[in-house]
Amino acid sequence: MKPRIVTLAAALVLTFILAPRADVRAQDGHEFAPLQEKQVDYKDWTFKSLKDDTPVNLRQWADGKKLVLVVYFASWCKNWRYEAPVLAKLYEKYNPHGLDVIAVSEYATRDDVRKFFGDGDAPYTVVIESESNEARDKTTHYTYRQACGDKRNWGSPFNVFLEPATLKKEGAVLTEKAWVVGGELIEKDVDKFIRQRLGLEKEGDKPATETKRESKL
Repeated sequence: MKPRIVTLAAALVLTFILAPRADVRAQDGHEFAPLQEKQVDYKDWTFKSLKDDTPVNLRQWADGKKLVLVVYFASWCKNWRYEAPVLAKLYEKYNPHGLDVIAVSEYATRDDVRKFFGDGDAPYTVVIESESNEARDKTTHYTYRQACGDKRNWGSPFNVFLEPATLKKEGAVLTEKAWVVGGELIEKDVDKFIRQRLGLEKEGDKPATETKRESKL
């Protein structure tokens, strides 16, 4: 009996070690993660625009907007490539209602990022923080991932929702709390969150895309 007990115990330990973390759901190559409010000193930043190399300051860019999503990504990352169409869909659906997106490119050259988005450019603002893998541990992206307990190697994508009306008007720190997704967005959950934050649930309003669809029926 003892050898069988030892074997069973070893199997349970191995299963625990190899099991995916509860905060990241591995599914067919995806890395879905829950939307969670985190204690994090999220700071203001200024990065250069992918489009024309002009500086973009986050506090100024976000001023007057209802809800902002800052998404850190690496253009070569398969999980970002999975999320990108979902993000584009949410942006198109809710941008008329006050959602805006700013994407922060990491660990890839400008040319590679431009190739990813193609000739039509991104539908939302894209800025560059880093352009090589060697910069990983020096980026704000890495700092925030560590603060939020994200143990992934490269951490792409990494999503941070901010409500501009609640951000501090002065100082380096914009907020001490933020809603974070340390992995791919779970579309259904994030869609509901966006609707709530934009006040669409209370108002009974519908996104423009849904209204257009119904008018054709």
